Amino acid sequence: MKNNTVLGIDIGGSGIKAAPVNIKDGKMLAERHRIPTPSPATPENVASVITEIVDHFKWKGLIGCGFPGVIQNGVAKTAWNLDKAWLSTNIDKIFTKACGEPVFVVNDADAAGLAEMKFGAGVGVRGLVLLCTIGTGIGSVVFNNGILVPNTEFGHIEIKGMDAELYTSDAARKAQNLSWEKWALRFNEYLTQLEFLLSTDLIILGGGASKKGDKFLPYLDLKTKVVTAELENNAGIVGAALAGQYQYKLAKKERKLKKGKK
Repeated sequence: MKNNTVLGIDIGGSGIKAAPVNIKDGKMLAERHRIPTPSPATPENVASVITEIVDHFKWKGLIGCGFPGVIQNGVAKTAWNLDKAWLSTNIDKIFTKACGEPVFVVNDADAAGLAEMKFGAGVGVRGLVLLCTIGTGIGSVVFNNGILVPNTEFGHIEIKGMDAELYTSDAARKAQNLSWEKWALRFNEYLTQLEFLLSTDLIILGGGASKKGDKFLPYLDLKTKVVTAELENNAGIVGAALAGQYQYKLAKKERKLKKGKK
């Protein structure tokens, strides 16, 4: 890591976005670069895109990457909206080998939440904060008094007898040609259920649809205060960089401990 700068990469179902980030202030240091997610989105094909992004920025150094699925110790346990070949794959190792730079992967919604809690709408907020990312799928992340609860998958609770993503995602809105008002009523059902289950103090809405907040926020009717992400669709990039730095330091500490035991 050089000059507090980490390359943040956000892998989504439709696009892979990246930019170098100053992790001290959350500012992106270059224009965001986006490449369409390959089809099929296999580990090999996505790794090629990661390498292309690294080459685009002529990047040397630490990389943090957000991934749409449950990540445990760098290994994918789920891979929503991507290829099933990801399951049980050590993504850290695959990406590191592909681009020749150290890569640390985190759940994409967790990444967005980290950014919003440090630099955006969640700064200084106590209690339980829920962030939902609205895009190809529905991502979720929970913070309790500023502490991350990792790998929540509330985008896959049941609504109307189906997976919530199929009912309330932005992809579902587009596929079913729903007006913003009709879609907002669906999304309100979803948020009302989470509000009841979690006793939320603040709900932050991120992802691609967050830029259209003026089109659907007026139709939401919740007890909890609802705001859009201040970092908008860049939260995933910034948060991936933050997570990369944290995991790099953790791995470095673990290596020292192992070395000391020998």
